[in-house]
Amino acid sequence: MRLDKYLCESTDLTRSQARSVLVGGEVTVNGEVIKHGTHLVRDGDDVRWEDETLALIGLRYIMLNKPAGYECSLRNSQYPSVMNLLDVDKRDRLHTVGRLDVDITGLILITDDGQWMHRIISPRHRCDKVYLATLAEPLPENAQDRLTAGIVLEDDDKPTLPAVLEQVDERRARLTVQEGNYDQVRRMFASLGSHVLTLHRERIGSVALDTDLQAGESRYLTPAEVADLAQTSEGAGST
Repeated sequence: MRLDKYLCESTDLTRSQARSVLVGGEVTVNGEVIKHGTHLVRDGDDVRWEDETLALIGLRYIMLNKPAGYECSLRNSQYPSVMNLLDVDKRDRLHTVGRLDVDITGLILITDDGQWMHRIISPRHRCDKVYLATLAEPLPENAQDRLTAGIVLEDDDKPTLPAVLEQVDERRARLTVQEGNYDQVRRMFASLGSHVLTLHRERIGSVALDTDLQAGESRYLTPAEVADLAQTSEGAGST
């Protein structure tokens, strides 16, 4: 990797700022002052800026327990961004894996690994997403049959993919879907005659929301969770 790019990747410097500190002789590689951004940094090189060792930020995979009132955006707009809840460097490189509406709570994944993100959100891979809904009205007796057959929602031409319903009690139900169309879960319940009062995402693929995380808290995924999500998505896409 070029030294100027390495500086930008490992610090908050812009490309022009990186060139300035290089020209100023502030950067060393293996103890030698390097002033040219085209210098190639190799594995094991000791890169320092003002005698502080620099290191690249690797790919990151984060689980967040999203509270209501936050939107899945990179920057604040009408509502604050979920990125404000993260205490990490270079938040501008991160993206949410799909979206949750402002009033929906629960599991959201955040990463800077574009390929991994695509495997999870691509409709072709059909990754399971599990939601717990609180309903204003009880569901009809034929709710599961209708969800299994697929429901043609308003303004849609095709029926939804088969979904799995688990009735928790009279006014709560858990729904597993493999699509992520706009407001789909809420619209599916509405088509069954039940208005959704609250909606909480519990799981994506094989990874469930950590019950130790309070609303607004986050943690890094374990290597096993990262691999499991990739494998789950690939496996779903091959069926």
